[in-house]
Amino acid sequence: MMPTESFEKLDPREHHFRVSGPIEGLRLFLRHLAPLRPAGRTRAVLFVHGMSFPSALSIAHRFDGRSWRDELCDTGFDVWGLDFYGFGYSDRYAEMSQPAEQNPPLGQAQEISQQIECAARFICAQNAVPRISLIAHSGGTIGTAIVAIRSPELVDRLVFFAPIGRREPKHNPAPRFPAWRLISLKDQWERFTAEVPEGQPPVLSEAHFRDWGERYLKTDPDSSVRSPASVKTPTGIVRDITAAWQGKLAYDPVHVRAPVAIIRGEWDSMCTDADARWLFDALSNSTVKRDVKISRATHLMHLEASRYALYRETQTFLKGETTS
Repeated sequence: MMPTESFEKLDPREHHFRVSGPIEGLRLFLRHLAPLRPAGRTRAVLFVHGMSFPSALSIAHRFDGRSWRDELCDTGFDVWGLDFYGFGYSDRYAEMSQPAEQNPPLGQAQEISQQIECAARFICAQNAVPRISLIAHSGGTIGTAIVAIRSPELVDRLVFFAPIGRREPKHNPAPRFPAWRLISLKDQWERFTAEVPEGQPPVLSEAHFRDWGERYLKTDPDSSVRSPASVKTPTGIVRDITAAWQGKLAYDPVHVRAPVAIIRGEWDSMCTDADARWLFDALSNSTVKRDVKISRATHLMHLEASRYALYRETQTFLKGETTS
């Protein structure tokens, strides 16, 4: 498939692709940035986003002119970003034009895993490589792990940052989720800042958030007609996270055999010390495991002051500069 140039580029060298996914008639969006100085063999890495914003606002977003993608490219990686159905430049589910309560949560783990696998196979063909590495955030780690179990031949290494683990079930009624939800900038700001302990200086600047927020609202062409302005987002990943915290994680980590790095923030309430310890121990057949905790960081560490520590830990692991 030839690249499409009909979408805004975040870098002049960026290429965009619209590829077939698991739902007939719906296309997935991939963005690709190649390294200026390839380092020997091709090393491709795919970024898998979490529950509320796409690749343009995560690995490809530039804070003070520099993105995580730039860092990876400078160390020789071909960097790809996937937008799930319903996010960014990927097609929307037909159900997103219907009342939210009329359908079950859109984009749950098994279907998400199929989207990731379609992207991974396309990237392998484009880069002429047998396998790729994946960086997955938050609830995106669930679908990514399912791919690693179902199609291990596609996966080189996995970086799970701020991953979701299984928690012991509570005797609360399982909540019901609509197909989609609306997320405003106020919602995002409150989520981004809630985990910083009282009395600690902020880890995300208001100036950075203003720039990020403007771009976030542009990911939904209808955001400006709502009051407040907000982005319509599938809720499947939210449902998967809630299920995991009720004892029903959608995969069994014992079946993951690829090397895995768990990278998390000191103040991350969605990936606590107990969560990381459970996941690390449950990944008992992974050939190489790392558990790294970054100080003064939350669940959104890739947007925060400690992001360069995340970059370094990720690059080191993906390049195999660790011992087993």
